[in-house]
Amino acid sequence: MRLQSPPVWKVYWRCYGNRCKRRTGTDAVTAKAERPRSTFEKMKEPDDQDTDGGKSDRSKSDRRQSHSSRSASRTSMKEDHKSIDDTTGEAFTEGEESYIEDDVSYVEHLEGSSSSFQDDYTESFGESRYMETPAPDAEEAEEEVKKKISESCFYDYMELVSMPFVTPDSNIPLDLLTLVHSFGYDCRKRANLQLLESNTVMYIAGNQLIFLNLKTKEQTYLRSSSGIGIGVIGVHPDKTYFTVAEKGVFPKIIIYEYPSMRPYRILQDGTDLAYAYVDFNFDGTLLASVGGSPDHTLTIWNWKEEKPLLRTKAFSQEVFKVTFNPEDDEQLTTSGSGHIKFWEMALTFTGLKLQGSLGRFGKTATTDIEGYMELPDGKVLSGSEWGNMLLWEGGHIKVELSRAAGKPCHQGPINQIMLDEGEVITIGSDGCVRIWDFETIDTADVIDETGLLEIEPINELQVDKNVKLFFMIKMNEVGNNFWLAQDSNGAIWKLDLSFSNITQDPECLFSFHSGAIEALAVSPVTYLMATTGLDCSIRFYDFAGKTPLLQMKFKQGGTALAWVPRLRLIEIERRKKQKELKEKEKQEKRKRLETEMGEDVEKELQGEEEEEEEEEEEPLPEIFVPSTACHILCGFYSEPGKFWISLGGYDSGFLYHCEFPPDDKSSDNTVRKDEPFDFRLLEDTEDNPITTITFSINQEMMFCGMQNGAIRVYILSKNDSSLTSMKDYWHFNMHDNNYGHVNAISTSFDDRFLVTAGADSNIFVFNIFSEFELKKVVKAKVPSPRFGIETEPIPEDIEDSKAYSIENARRKREHDKLMKEVEEIKAGKREQIKALRNQLQKLLQMNEELPKHMQFKRTDFDLDSKIRAEIGKKTANKIQRVEKELAWEKEKHQLGLKKLQNRFRDSLESDTIVVHAIQSDHKISSYRLVKPSKYSKTKRTSQSERRPSKFERFEKEGTGRKDSQRDTGGSISVPEESVIEKGKKFRPKTLSEIMVENQIEKTRKLILKAERAQMKIQQRKKEWEELYKSKPDDDYEDPKDVQAIKEAQLFMGDFNLKTASDYKIPEHMRINAAKKEEELGYLDSMAYSKKMHMNKSIISLRDLKVAVIEEIQCLVQELKNIQSTLPISKHLPIPQVPQIYPEEVPEKRFQYDDETLLAFKQQLVKSQDEKAHQVEQTAFAGSAGGFLRLSSGKEGDLTTRDSLSRASKASAFSLDLPKFTEFERADPTDVELEIMKREEIKHVYMQQYLINRIKELIVTFDAELRLLRHQKLKLDIQMKLSDLHHVTLFQEMLLLKNFEKQENILQERVNSLDKEEQDMQWKINETLKEMEEKKNEVAKLQDQEKALYAGFQTVLGENNKFANFLMKVLKKRIKRVKKKEVEGDVDEEEESEESSEEESSLESDEDESGSEDEVFDDSICPTNCDMGLFELALQLREKRLDIEEALVEEKKMIDNLKKEHDTLSKKVKTVATNLNAAEEALEAYQREKQQRLNELLVVIPLKLHQIEYVLFGELPSDLSGTLVFSNHSLGRLQERIVQLHEENSKQQKLNKECRERRKQLIREKREMAKTIQKMEETVSQLMISKFGRVINLEALQTLSVNTTLEELKIKKLRKELSNVKEMKMWEEKIAQVRWELMMKTKEHTKKLHQMNDLCIEKKQLDSRLNTLQNQQGNAFQGPRKADTEARERVTELIQVQAERIQALKEEIALLRKKGGLLLPPIHRPQENE
Repeated sequence: MRLQSPPVWKVYWRCYGNRCKRRTGTDAVTAKAERPRSTFEKMKEPDDQDTDGGKSDRSKSDRRQSHSSRSASRTSMKEDHKSIDDTTGEAFTEGEESYIEDDVSYVEHLEGSSSSFQDDYTESFGESRYMETPAPDAEEAEEEVKKKISESCFYDYMELVSMPFVTPDSNIPLDLLTLVHSFGYDCRKRANLQLLESNTVMYIAGNQLIFLNLKTKEQTYLRSSSGIGIGVIGVHPDKTYFTVAEKGVFPKIIIYEYPSMRPYRILQDGTDLAYAYVDFNFDGTLLASVGGSPDHTLTIWNWKEEKPLLRTKAFSQEVFKVTFNPEDDEQLTTSGSGHIKFWEMALTFTGLKLQGSLGRFGKTATTDIEGYMELPDGKVLSGSEWGNMLLWEGGHIKVELSRAAGKPCHQGPINQIMLDEGEVITIGSDGCVRIWDFETIDTADVIDETGLLEIEPINELQVDKNVKLFFMIKMNEVGNNFWLAQDSNGAIWKLDLSFSNITQDPECLFSFHSGAIEALAVSPVTYLMATTGLDCSIRFYDFAGKTPLLQMKFKQGGTALAWVPRLRLIEIERRKKQKELKEKEKQEKRKRLETEMGEDVEKELQGEEEEEEEEEEEPLPEIFVPSTACHILCGFYSEPGKFWISLGGYDSGFLYHCEFPPDDKSSDNTVRKDEPFDFRLLEDTEDNPITTITFSINQEMMFCGMQNGAIRVYILSKNDSSLTSMKDYWHFNMHDNNYGHVNAISTSFDDRFLVTAGADSNIFVFNIFSEFELKKVVKAKVPSPRFGIETEPIPEDIEDSKAYSIENARRKREHDKLMKEVEEIKAGKREQIKALRNQLQKLLQMNEELPKHMQFKRTDFDLDSKIRAEIGKKTANKIQRVEKELAWEKEKHQLGLKKLQNRFRDSLESDTIVVHAIQSDHKISSYRLVKPSKYSKTKRTSQSERRPSKFERFEKEGTGRKDSQRDTGGSISVPEESVIEKGKKFRPKTLSEIMVENQIEKTRKLILKAERAQMKIQQRKKEWEELYKSKPDDDYEDPKDVQAIKEAQLFMGDFNLKTASDYKIPEHMRINAAKKEEELGYLDSMAYSKKMHMNKSIISLRDLKVAVIEEIQCLVQELKNIQSTLPISKHLPIPQVPQIYPEEVPEKRFQYDDETLLAFKQQLVKSQDEKAHQVEQTAFAGSAGGFLRLSSGKEGDLTTRDSLSRASKASAFSLDLPKFTEFERADPTDVELEIMKREEIKHVYMQQYLINRIKELIVTFDAELRLLRHQKLKLDIQMKLSDLHHVTLFQEMLLLKNFEKQENILQERVNSLDKEEQDMQWKINETLKEMEEKKNEVAKLQDQEKALYAGFQTVLGENNKFANFLMKVLKKRIKRVKKKEVEGDVDEEEESEESSEEESSLESDEDESGSEDEVFDDSICPTNCDMGLFELALQLREKRLDIEEALVEEKKMIDNLKKEHDTLSKKVKTVATNLNAAEEALEAYQREKQQRLNELLVVIPLKLHQIEYVLFGELPSDLSGTLVFSNHSLGRLQERIVQLHEENSKQQKLNKECRERRKQLIREKREMAKTIQKMEETVSQLMISKFGRVINLEALQTLSVNTTLEELKIKKLRKELSNVKEMKMWEEKIAQVRWELMMKTKEHTKKLHQMNDLCIEKKQLDSRLNTLQNQQGNAFQGPRKADTEARERVTELIQVQAERIQALKEEIALLRKKGGLLLPPIHRPQENE
């Protein structure tokens, strides 16, 4: 059906709350029409090829006329639903016109339910798929709308999901069949096993997506939207979304949100018919899909925006897989049939493109590539069909990897390669999982021309036999390395790839049919079904209980299956009886004929038999073979002789009613009915025939299985065998539409369930009724086995390879017969030899009875001594030869015995000893003890200990680390310069000196008085400070109270449940694997010691029994002696002597003698004779069994041999009874009678005494045994409890070992961070200490500077007119240069620019500093200024500058320390944050570990009286909410309640007393405050009355003596005295200097006169010289010698200076470098000149 006008496609959104639906409609829609070309298709590159562009319209001439009727019916159906669609019309957004859309979803459903309609849709679509859309405005609107997709926008699932098709106006409910359970699994579908959560997996089953809970086995179903099947599924990396890529014409990719299962995004136009694979990138932002045949389109999607980013054709052949590179989203890889291709997203001048590079195999054979993996550096590792791995680099094979000796990595194709935790994992069709070293593979390279590199796996796991691993995915379980594996032979495995000593064996979680299910049979009496297939297995299911029951494997596969009915046995019995009756009739007939006909009876009977044979051998009618035969798919009987059949091929789409020809003799066999006499047209089955048919019990529903995997249900009338009412039907696609044709379909015995089995390995169970009708749970009743079946012999196959064949068995019988005859001959010979030997013995005996002188010697009986010697020699040789022959066997058996002893006997500490009571049936057995286990001997090194807490570290370390001592330079000390006094000689004190001394003494006394007052004040302040320090803070807590609270918390008796969510594990209760091993070892050692103690007691009891038996034997012997003297009438019964049982002395089983060996040999021969026909009975087994089983006849001898020997020895201690010599009998006298009577009385008493003694011994021993038995029963209970505890501890130890590695990592991180924090804190403390030291240094320097100024001020004295000048000189700021710069030469102008700039800046600084002091010149001492003071000022200025430089350096160091302190503080905060995070992570891990420990099951046996949790006087059925508690702990808690009540009352009483005390203290405080206030007022009044104002008494006491003033006064007096002396001295000096000046003036005047005379004389000489020069000028015209020498000296001087300048420049350049070498200075030559 085609559209006559071009469609206008419009897109609009319809939102319901948080979900949105996007629908597509046309202005004229009668069927699915043309697909709009997307914007991406318009932007297709020129080189992209359209694989379907050349498709031509297929002719419809071969279609039947039924198409028109079907089209008309669809049109009518759409018109019927028009009214419904009219109510669902929506308006366009953004002001577009509204319109009413047709129910396109209904048409989509109709097309999904009918294959013929799909063909129409395909044909109509084939013409229009590449037509340009004449509605650009609509496309632009679509793009705009797509950009506005909200994050919270979802589609409506009910509008997307495909629904069953029901014939219109048929009143058939849509839920006629409801899916109940699925028993199958499509194990050969790629990546058909995905993990969503730790216990939830999903897989594809036909048109269903099944979510399976691994723990509860519950299934949840998600229906396909297209109704044509699901191609592939994928899971988002975050497990929050999953992808369903479907099948059909232009199928969709639907992305669902998990766990809400709501459709989130829909991707369209990615391929033509089906998707082959999908994959998310590492971040989950992109999705790659590849289509199947015929287009194989590769598409990159921005799936959240529903936009295709890139699209191209992947390859011309089948593509298996596409994946992103986890390290680079711009790289992809595809693989498939005979190829692998590497893709890269490249930005070209035409835009972003997918550029593919086909892998070149080169010398390697081309192979299909199923599994591959991208390496981080861009290389790709792939598998091959022959099992080797190929390493690809740059599109070529770099190296081929195999195992040693040329063995392949896997036996068969490698189906998957993964990288996990730095290891490469490969799985293959050989059922093996192998682990390879990643570094070896990554760095692999060719070493020879073969291109092969041999490597070996690190670990490998063989899952099981007949396992073909196809896909594997990792489970998200913390601490475990579990994987789920898809087995293409029909199973899902759980694998443990940890490869440790506690690795679990592979576990088969689920088992299914592999491949197509060929047949299905349902039980006629219960909800059981059986299935079979070509996988050689038959499986039984309880489909009502949703449980698989069992499976059986055979050597061949099955194609048909039938449930044996009950009537079968009845029929067999009926046929047997009928046969017997026939036989009886024949016999009677024979007898009757014999009597009537005589000899002719045989001929008559033979004739009848021949007639019967002729009747039986009559040929069957020929089978009709049509010219163009169509294969028969299924059929069923309508009535006797008539049947309906469904054909394939040309005749598909019809049911034909046929009839068998009549089977009577009168009919004409030549007349055959080759044509059906009736047929039924089946709608939409032209290319989708019915493959199987079944009916309900009442024949009102006909269930049909279709070739495309659909299920069709026809509603029939009652007794309608001609199917005239077959019109209305229910149609739904369930199995896979491509290869899931329904092979079997059947209903349950009560029509409640429908079961289907398909070629896609799926088995679906449906509920035929509505969900509301089936309220009660039904379950299959497994029938009991047939009565008497246990008595029937079970035939067993002969599987022994050593078993005889029939011919060999015959030969063996003949050989045995011959050997028997030979043995009979030997036995006759032996009898003759025995008779001769007896005759010889008689002769020897007769010879011994003769007198000695008549006896023959023994040698006389020898016929020939040489014969005897020869026989003896031969015998010795034979014995020696036999010993040599049996030496190897002897050594072998000795070694075997030694190994057995080492394995089974030496490991035993003690064997089981059973001691029996003598009178009762009580017995007691010892423990069979083995040597102590490894846990009680070895002690594993514990994991890294947890760091101690900060409080513990503080207690351990005390004051902490020792303070580092740093070498500090000596402080700069400025000594005070005193005034230079020039006292020459001692002289008497003057009045002024006496006054100075008096003033000094007075001042000293005042100072002492002030110091005492100051000390008193300081002491009072110190007391106040200590008092205030002792005052507690507002949040102060008494240490005693803190300790008491801590003890109360520890011993309060509170039991925190470990299962609580807020439970925090105390540090002392944290456990690890090492501690658990110690605990396990301690438990084993305790149990071992108790068992050893009990065993010793039992052995002592056994020894006691032996001693008792020996004593009883002695007493019995003595009793027999006594009874021999007593008359029989007075005999009492002798007690029976107890015996030692063999199990009481098990060590004697290994003791043997010659008699034992002979008895064993006889038993061995006897057993060989009895079991000669059984081949499997070997001699060694017989010898072992016979050796350990002593003969019954020897048991008693063995048990009593030692005791009898002891009894024989003990018989010597029996009573010495008188032995009367036999004389002639005489009548005894009266005395003798009296003696005899006394003896008789004595013997009777002794008899009774001995019997009582025996009974006493027996009763005492039995009492001891019962007492010890009672103790052992108690110990047995304890040992059982210890065994249960041992199991729990072992499980905990295994669990702790799994957690140990990660816990060690976390603990080491915590320890390292804590150590780092301690180190940084120590550095901070050291920095603070250094800062304090530097501050002290600064304070000292400042004090020195102040002292310097004060000392200079003191030296200046008062009224010194140059004081200001000298202070300015002292305080002047100058820029001091370094000594090296000062010592430089004048030639430094030619130095580098940098040094000149430094000098210029230095000069500018000096100018600036000197600008302030332009008034004076500090280089010259002013007139009348004391030169000593001036020089002192200069010296002190240098010292001041030194102090200031030191202050600057110290302040710089303080600043650096502050910066370092700030940096360390920030680091400490960061480390503290990381430490807290690490501790929280460790605590969380400990909590998780405790939770996992809590999940372990612990068995605690309880008696009924120990359970106090009852409901309404009865024991509840659920004890999960109860708590098991020990009586001791419960009693302690109850006692603790009483103690806490008492403590509470004491604390309340103490609290009351403290409150009273507090109130009293508050009152006292108020009173004291009032008293203090009154005293302060009194003091203030007294101060005002005395001083006129309130003053500071401390200041008054301090200022009572001005120490400085007094010292200055003393210094003033001393200075005046020294000044007077100095004035006199200076006056004398002035007078002397004046005299010297006068004398110098006179001398200068004289010299001036002389100079004047010399000047006049010089003038005269000059005039004369000029005259002479004019006269003699010609004589001096040439160069003078003096000038030449002077010029040479100047030139040499310039050269020397230039060399020195160059040397200085080099020295300066060298000094600028770090670590330069200093050269000695260059001296100018001829310095003297």
